[in-house]
Amino acid sequence: MSKFILSAAIRGAHKIVDKCAAKLDEAIEKYGENQDIGFPNTAYYLPIIYSLMGIKIEKLKDAVPVMKRCKELLPPVPAEKHYLPYLGPGLDAGLATLFAEEIFEAIRYLEDPDFYVGGEEVYDKGAEKFWVGAAEDTIFRKRGIEFVDGTAPGFAAIVGSAPSPEEAAELVLEYQRKNLYIFCAARDIEGKTSVPEQLLEAGVQIGWPTRIVPYGPDISAAVFALGFACRVAMSFGGVKPGAALKNLLYNKDRVFAFVNPLSTIPDEWYANAAGAINWGFPTITNQDIPQILPTGICTYEHVVSNVPMKELADKSIEVRGLKVTITKIDIPVDYGAAFEGERVRKDDLFLECGGGKTLAVELVTSRRMDEVEDGKVEVIGKDIPDLGEKGGRLPLAVVVEVAGRNFQPDFEPILERQIHHLVNYAKGVMHIGQRDIAWYRISKAAVEKGFTLKHIGVLLHAKLHQDFGAIFDKLQVKLYTEEDKVKEIADEARKIYRERDERIEGMTDETTEIYYSCTLCQSFAPNHVCVISPERTGLCGAYNWMDCKAAYEINPTGPNQPIQKGETLDPKLGNWAGVNEFVFKAHDHLRLLRVHLGSAPHVQRRHDGKPGLHWRDSLRHEVHHLGGRHRRRTSDPGIRGPQQVQHLPAEVHRRRRRAVPGGVDAQVPQGGNPRTSNPTQQGVGHARLH
Repeated sequence: MSKFILSAAIRGAHKIVDKCAAKLDEAIEKYGENQDIGFPNTAYYLPIIYSLMGIKIEKLKDAVPVMKRCKELLPPVPAEKHYLPYLGPGLDAGLATLFAEEIFEAIRYLEDPDFYVGGEEVYDKGAEKFWVGAAEDTIFRKRGIEFVDGTAPGFAAIVGSAPSPEEAAELVLEYQRKNLYIFCAARDIEGKTSVPEQLLEAGVQIGWPTRIVPYGPDISAAVFALGFACRVAMSFGGVKPGAALKNLLYNKDRVFAFVNPLSTIPDEWYANAAGAINWGFPTITNQDIPQILPTGICTYEHVVSNVPMKELADKSIEVRGLKVTITKIDIPVDYGAAFEGERVRKDDLFLECGGGKTLAVELVTSRRMDEVEDGKVEVIGKDIPDLGEKGGRLPLAVVVEVAGRNFQPDFEPILERQIHHLVNYAKGVMHIGQRDIAWYRISKAAVEKGFTLKHIGVLLHAKLHQDFGAIFDKLQVKLYTEEDKVKEIADEARKIYRERDERIEGMTDETTEIYYSCTLCQSFAPNHVCVISPERTGLCGAYNWMDCKAAYEINPTGPNQPIQKGETLDPKLGNWAGVNEFVFKAHDHLRLLRVHLGSAPHVQRRHDGKPGLHWRDSLRHEVHHLGGRHRRRTSDPGIRGPQQVQHLPAEVHRRRRRAVPGGVDAQVPQGGNPRTSNPTQQGVGHARLH
């Protein structure tokens, strides 16, 4: 831990507690211990004390034992030669600070009822009174629910002043784009100005309706922000008053808040920041102070410093672990799955990329966090407006660069495969193929509405965030139309494609302990389930083992679930106990008994001389009749094929043993034709070779 930060926080806590204790003694002497105190129009008393300690402070005398507890929580100020103060005492000092400040603010309401204006007014440039103080319950109920339903994922607690009004406005606007609230407290250390005052100077409106909330001019007003978070946990999270740990964990996991000190940081600010860490709210600042980088109480780092103002919003969101949600796609054409099958014909064609006419390539690649600017879309080369009225053809390379603390290189092809249908959702845009055989067609109608190549990057950024934001934090898109650059990217991409394929092909069923289920098609085929292993895709051919692994990472309760392979029952047929158990439970209404993965395509002649498709295991031990069409895996044509399911005969159908030409003893479902070796018209049976 940082000795500098924790020592400053403990020193600041001593100053604040002493000041607040003196204010309490003064108020008792002046008004008497039975004087009512509290925040206006709320049933939550002093919410931080009420939520964490379970104490209802209604009179001055009720605050006396709490102030005594604050003094008990204060650790000694670390000596100059003390090598390393631990985080725990710093957190205790932070809590003591917040408890004491909440009492201080309650006394301020008693002494000067008009100090805060309250309400939900919007304040413009020139406003003189705009500090709103604690939110009344009517405001809290309206705004607090937004922290639960996702409308507002969290808040940025800004203290002090930015280097300039323009930088303050730019930072706040970036947070507004992310749907965050901006809770502001404290003028700078000189007492000259604050972010709310800078925003008014820059012509930015502030107040609850704008989500820019100017709580108060002193650092003690920070308790209004943390008290709001505590009320969210109690009101919407069902956390009981006094359940301190549950309240803190609820806020850590559900309310994505953080602290941004923007000017010189005194000891008192350190004390408040230490208090916020108890809720899992980290501090990210532009100031030159030491850092606390190990994870622990917070999701990631506790204190991150020296962040340039232009990068502060993105860095704060990253450190807090907030996932950006984008609800609107800013493109000039209609967008939705209904347009996926649309075709752009020759007569309506304005721009064509790929399809054998030019080179078109798509690549998703991962980068370091500091190399990606979320939402950045660049077109390097000509765009649609540069083609004139008749349009034409262009080479195209679509490069999507993603970064995330939890992102894995194995997820790259998953996102890459999404480009096809995400681009197709745009009305007037047709997309076929993937990798280096992509084909884009953009219609005249789309161009007339203002659609450009840049909008491809805009929609990819929005939709990938919507659908896959759980596995990455930031995403930027670069679209190249310069022929030499497109060729260069294509050569690089082909190397990456080859490495991916080799990584998958090097995996075998025998050396992999976890397979995955796939029930995606159960929406229209409720009896279907696939067992997907490294050497076998699903029967649809669209999902491989790596796809399912990524899908499970993204959605642990989704259609792709891990299957522990378990004990090997038959290595020749590829029969494992764990797979059998999973399929048996998944299909208990059909009573499926065994799954044999070790099979290969085998064509056998039917009794009428026509070829019929069967599947034969690699060592000719067993043949399973399957309906539908099947494709041979070209990578390993003699050994592997799709998974086979054998029904429990006694539960599903009555066996009939018939002599079938060709030396096959067939078992056919009731009503089946014993003379045919293709059961697709009758049901599923199985046969054993002699």
